[in-house]
Amino acid sequence: MSPLINFIEVLTNYKNLLWPFIEANLNQIRDYPAFCRLPSPYQSILDFHFNMVSDYPQRKGKYIRPSLLLLTAQSMGFSLKKSLPTAAAMQISEDWILAHDDIEDQSDQRRGLPAIQKIYGDHLALNAGDALHVLMWQVLSQNSSILDKNIAQQIHQEFFTMLNRTILGQTIEIKWIEDNRYDLKIDDVLLIAESKTCYYTISGPMRLGAILAGATDSQLDSIYKFGLALGKSFQIIDDLLDLTSDFSGQKNQQGNDIYEGKRTVILIHLLENIDPKNKTKLINILNKPRSQKTATEVAWVIHQMKTCGSLDFARQLATDYSREARQIFDNELTFLSIEPFRSQLSAAIDFITTRNH
Repeated sequence: MSPLINFIEVLTNYKNLLWPFIEANLNQIRDYPAFCRLPSPYQSILDFHFNMVSDYPQRKGKYIRPSLLLLTAQSMGFSLKKSLPTAAAMQISEDWILAHDDIEDQSDQRRGLPAIQKIYGDHLALNAGDALHVLMWQVLSQNSSILDKNIAQQIHQEFFTMLNRTILGQTIEIKWIEDNRYDLKIDDVLLIAESKTCYYTISGPMRLGAILAGATDSQLDSIYKFGLALGKSFQIIDDLLDLTSDFSGQKNQQGNDIYEGKRTVILIHLLENIDPKNKTKLINILNKPRSQKTATEVAWVIHQMKTCGSLDFARQLATDYSREARQIFDNELTFLSIEPFRSQLSAAIDFITTRNH
């Protein structure tokens, strides 16, 4: 553990540092050049568009991904200032992905407020996500004027690879839900986690920070290996919290993953261990669309997860992966050496594996 470092404070500091840069870039959404500027009678619709597009960014989040990126870059001696466009693009990517995810999942809430499609409808919410997607690439393009050409190109390629794998993970998850797959194994679910959590949340941001600092292929491979272990722990804990936590008051409905029919390590364990009679009832509940599942049914599923040891199984698996991540960090990521950034990255492991929201 890293008792002297409060990682929430680290995240808050980086959020406060990065937000003005993101906010300034958000303003580009309504700052058109003269040749295509909207006439003044249309100012109200432009204001509406800007407010909608900037909704999720203004809600902010934990800023875990850009913070890991900045900490990694600085732990290898790279300039904080020159890291800002890449870190900002990383955070903006989260906001457009969440906008699209919330439409696909028909989520009720995001960061303690109604999900964007609940406010504007699916069509406008999708468009808001598209606008942020375009802004992400615009912010990333700023690297061409401040970085070595080859490094800027490598950063661009890593973004493509990371997001391409993330979107594949979303395809796999949605396809398996829509196909009503109940024959999946733990490794199948972890394949989704590798794409959507391990790479996108841990390995990708850290690899981007390391690429900025001129990391070798071997070092980048070690970071991916580390993120694979820590990301699995992160995802399993996230799935557990969905069933057991109100996310510090930000969530008023437990069991969102059950409502959405998501295949998690916990659900797969339950399917493998529940008695046949109850398994039929479980599948009947899971087969219902979100709108037809009742709170009583979801509570019953959570109770079965407790009774069959699925929650305990997941907790132990998350602990095992976090220990693996710690060993990799201590033994293979020694090149992340500059303080206080290495110690703050170490504290991130503790935060991710012991968080309650």
